Amino acid sequence: MTRPDVDRSDTGRAVAPATGGGRIRTPLPFPTMAARAVADTQLRANLHRATHTIRAKRARVVDEVPDWEALRDAGAAIKADVQRRLPELLEQFEASATAAGATVHWARDAAEACRIVVELTRAAGADEVVKVKSMATQEIELNEALEAAGIAAYETDLAELIVQFGEDSPSHILVPAIHYNRAQIREIFQRRMPDAPADLSDEPSALAEAARVHLRRRFLSARVAVSGANFAIADTGTLVVVESEGNGRMCLTLPETLISVVGVEKLLPTFTDLEVFLQLLPRSSTGERMNPYTSMWTGVTPGDGPQDVHVVLVDNGRSAVLADPVGRPALSCIRCSACLNVCPVYERAGGHAYGSVYPGPIGAILSPQLTGVADNASLPYASTLCGACYDVCPVKINIPEILVHLRQQAPHPVAEKATMRALAWVMRSPRRWAAALRLARVGAGPLGAYRERRSGARTLRRLPWPASAWTRSRDLPLPASQTFREWWEKQ
Repeated sequence: MTRPDVDRSDTGRAVAPATGGGRIRTPLPFPTMAARAVADTQLRANLHRATHTIRAKRARVVDEVPDWEALRDAGAAIKADVQRRLPELLEQFEASATAAGATVHWARDAAEACRIVVELTRAAGADEVVKVKSMATQEIELNEALEAAGIAAYETDLAELIVQFGEDSPSHILVPAIHYNRAQIREIFQRRMPDAPADLSDEPSALAEAARVHLRRRFLSARVAVSGANFAIADTGTLVVVESEGNGRMCLTLPETLISVVGVEKLLPTFTDLEVFLQLLPRSSTGERMNPYTSMWTGVTPGDGPQDVHVVLVDNGRSAVLADPVGRPALSCIRCSACLNVCPVYERAGGHAYGSVYPGPIGAILSPQLTGVADNASLPYASTLCGACYDVCPVKINIPEILVHLRQQAPHPVAEKATMRALAWVMRSPRRWAAALRLARVGAGPLGAYRERRSGARTLRRLPWPASAWTRSRDLPLPASQTFREWWEKQ
């Protein structure tokens, strides 16, 4: 496909239409899925152990950097600049990559992106591909599209391989198999990996070695590889992938054909900008000072690496996000997963509860914007608004602010709307508010049977339907016996 026409509005943003994006894999709302996850004690233990380990590692290496806040400011500024100049930078990237020997394709939505990859794989005469870990290919459900076309897709990232063998879906941006412990991984390998040793132990080194041996044949025989990209450099046409295992390096150098599926927001204006992000990303994601493997490639180099290089630039709802001034910063995300590791909701509910390839706080603001708030109405409420995600975000995405913004867009029941309008009317007037408090004290009297004292506070533990929907999960504070204003007047 050739580059589509890009409409330039007065804000300079791309507004190409798109459908799909961040597809929801379950019709159940977040509260239902989260309740199931919270009831799974093993899952909660796995999540707690993993998130706290990563969180502690991140804190140690971030504390070593004296200009960390300046780096965050720089990263946020660069990403904001990309969003202001996205059409211009996309065209610059296309020109640079094409000049270097790559072929650039443009996809408006998931279906178009999958069709392009399928056609390129068939043109290469291949019936299988090896894959580098990629959120973009999960988003467009590329593996499912390849399978439908009779093409086998093999994940090569260890965690992605575990999830694929387990016929599961990822539950974390950085560690897709975070919800498994090593005993569970051993069971999956013995059940699904044909060349797994019969005496395979659950020691991490043994599990990694089994995966390494299994994947070696895939790397050496694959003719086509599919990757994403952490960054795409506009002025050079360079793509960048950072990883910790080396599987990405194998996929990016051995096959004859390389197809990279890249969200349009992954652009950086200049190669120099990498200086900022190669400090922010590893510390925020894996708690490392630098990534063990940082792979960069620019088009085709004769006799070195893939000789048929393709880049699929995917919109898939990103133009709609870009059109919202409040929600737009969600596109600054560099997929570090720091927000997941500090989120009290994610730590207890896990990633599957979000029903999207983008879980956690970033998923709560990105998925509704990619697919439409109406289709993800519960996700903006999957947060306590504690602000921990904003504090650790390496590019300073104000996730709580966007969550509140999306909550205002979500559909609400008629009764809820009427209640909120009534409360707004009461709270606009000091006299009405004071009268309401007095009435609340009087109305609480008949509920005395439910009243109890906990830590000195008066609360209701149980209320009849429909208020039981509230007290089933939390206590209801009773009005204070005296307001501050009343106390002040007496004093």
